[in-house]
Amino acid sequence: MAESIAFQGEPLTLIGDSVTIGMNAPEFEVVSQEMKEVKLSDFKGKIKVISSFPSLDTPVCDLQVKEFNKLAAKFSPDVVVIGVSKDLPFAIKRFCSENSIKNEVVLSDYKTSSFGTKYGLLIKELNLLARSVQIIDKNDVIRYRQVVRELTIPPDYNEALKVLKGLE
Repeated sequence: MAESIAFQGEPLTLIGDSVTIGMNAPEFEVVSQEMKEVKLSDFKGKIKVISSFPSLDTPVCDLQVKEFNKLAAKFSPDVVVIGVSKDLPFAIKRFCSENSIKNEVVLSDYKTSSFGTKYGLLIKELNLLARSVQIIDKNDVIRYRQVVRELTIPPDYNEALKVLKGLE
């Protein structure tokens, strides 16, 4: 059964596959700021913190990317922080440049919705991604999953960091 989320209290429908802690992380294909295909397997051997969000043009998403960028500076080299949204690569590139986002790899799922559908995070009504945090270990096993129930609030960073500390 899919997780339930809402936007300002109004229920939204998540579509895609069911993903649970302990399962192998599904491969996905997204697009870099340079319009190149990027896959989960490109980060093989790393601990992956994947933060998804609806759009960089909203205050909570803006904050989420900046917060993970700041936190990523303190992580070991074994950890890669990946941000994923349906924003166009050009908008992501501009945002990252204007905000000095250097510690987080921010990618776009605009083309195929591969990440959204394979992780059950595509919002049917909006064709955007739900706000979430996934932590995938070096062996590509999902160790943590947080899908934020209300789209307008940020994820619980501290809860995610506790799990990450146990994997580093």
